[in-house]
Order: sequence, then structure tokens, then C-alpha cells
Amino acid sequence: MSARVVAVDWGTSRLRIWLLDQDGSVLAERRSDEGMLAARPDGFGRILEGHLDALGAPVDLPAIICGMAGSRQGWVEAPYVAVPASMQGIFAGAAPIPGSRRDIRILPGVAQRDPASPDVMRGEETQLAGIASLLGSDSHIVCMPGTHSKWVEIADGSIAGFATYMTGELFSVLAGHSILSHSLGAESHAVSATDPLFRRWCQDSLSDPGDVSARLFRIRASTLLLDLKPGQAAAALSGLLIGAEVASASRRFAKSGAPVVLVASGALRPLYEAAFGLAGLEFHPVEADEAVRAGLFAAARHLGMGEPAGATA
Repeated sequence: MSARVVAVDWGTSRLRIWLLDQDGSVLAERRSDEGMLAARPDGFGRILEGHLDALGAPVDLPAIICGMAGSRQGWVEAPYVAVPASMQGIFAGAAPIPGSRRDIRILPGVAQRDPASPDVMRGEETQLAGIASLLGSDSHIVCMPGTHSKWVEIADGSIAGFATYMTGELFSVLAGHSILSHSLGAESHAVSATDPLFRRWCQDSLSDPGDVSARLFRIRASTLLLDLKPGQAAAALSGLLIGAEVASASRRFAKSGAPVVLVASGALRPLYEAAFGLAGLEFHPVEADEAVRAGLFAAARHLGMGEPAGATA
């Protein structure tokens, strides 16, 4: 089958490209480390066209992009849409790339301009668009783990509010640039959701999230006094930080009796599933890669990209 549109998720450090057919199914894909940081200041077009040439994509095949390519430091700035933000409003804010040989548009992020809780997202709004049919017009809470985890309140099909938790970045900074680097060591360690230490430290953090600072140093003390190994220290740190995030977000967002929609992929998914289980939170898991592709395809359809002449989206 022929491709209808190029779907691109352009993050800070990673780039993912899919060729999608008329049904939104994947025909081919490319992944690389050429994120926004590698593309600046003028390499976005060259990088994208290089991947599309390798995929054999026609020169007139349109491309829809989400993520940091639309930031102020990206290819073309796609200004934020303010909450409450509908999916249609987000799609309508797509910024075109002037002078390109193909129709290329970049989706905007979403901004929460409340002085008491200012916040922004780029890319996650596209995952939300991808699960819009699941969310419907009801109210939901959505958790999207990552370097900067997002917890989002959906009301009447629109983004009503959200909060960012720097859980992944905190783990990286503490593991590599704090006193805990001596506990975790130079090598990275995969953390299992079934690890007793991950579960114990997560449960402790869920029970008393306000004690995070003191518990962080206990990881170092456990290395010195209790022979805690680097892999065990990584499990403890992961459990502590994820537990604190889930505890805080649950207090702020969780609706009585309403399950959390967990949009996650890879190693993070089982860790958050375990944390939700320990917290007694009902949740519905969704694959993050599938969600972002579905959101990009929905945006392309809404904008009429890749439609035959005379057709409507």
C-alpha cells in the first residue's frame, strides 16, 4: 500500500519517523539520536530529508511533526495553545514550514498560564490526541512517564490542566552528579519492577512522600553501612522517586473511583504499573508509541494532509 503521510516525533535527543498508510498503519520507520540538540541550528530539513530518501518516500509526501522541533530552539516555533485546549484547537495551531518542497507542519505544545502553577508540554499532547477515542467526553486522569512525567486532567475531551514531575531527570542528575553517584557507580543498572528493594523504597515513599530528601541520603548511608550494591542503590532511588511522584500526583489529580490512563512504553511501564499497584490505583495501560502515531495520524487527517484532490479529511 502507498504511504499517505510521514509521522515524526522529534524530541530533544531522539527522532522517530514513520510512513503511515491510509489507515494509519506503519509501512516503514526510522529511529535515530538526531534529536533537536543534534539538529540545531539549521539541520532539521537536511536530517528529515535524509531519512525520507532512505525510506524511498515520494518528494511530495506530506509530513506532520510533534515535539521539540516546534520549540523556540527548534525548526519553526509552533506557539503554545493555552488550556483548556481541545484536540481540534491543537491541530489548528500547526505551524507550516515555509519554502519546503513538501507540506510539513509542526504541532504546537500546550501551556498552562496559571501564575500559581505555570507549566508546558510538547509532544505529550499528541499522545493524548492518539487516545482521544478511549477518553471520549468523560473526565480522566492521564499519566505519561518520562524524563519529565506529565499528569493531565481531561475534562469534556479537552486538556483542562496538567503538572510536570521531573522524575526521570532527577534520577539522572542524582545518579551522575550528586553524592549518590558513589553509590550507583559509573555503569547504568536496569531496575526491575519485581525487585524487592524497588518495591520497598517505592512503598515507603508512597506512604510518606514528604520525607524524600532524608531518604535520599539513606541510600548513601546504606552503601557505607549496609553494603548496598550499585544495582540495589539504583532500584532504591528509582522506587523512591517514582513513589513520590505517584503519591503527589494522586493527591492532586486522582478522581474517586476513576482509573488512571497510563501511557507508557519500554522499561518505565512496568515500574509505574508496580507503583500504581502498591498505591492501590486502578489504571488502564496504553502503549505510548502507538498513542503518538495515532495522534499524528489524527492531526494529519484533521488538516487534510495526504488526501486525494477534492477529498475532505
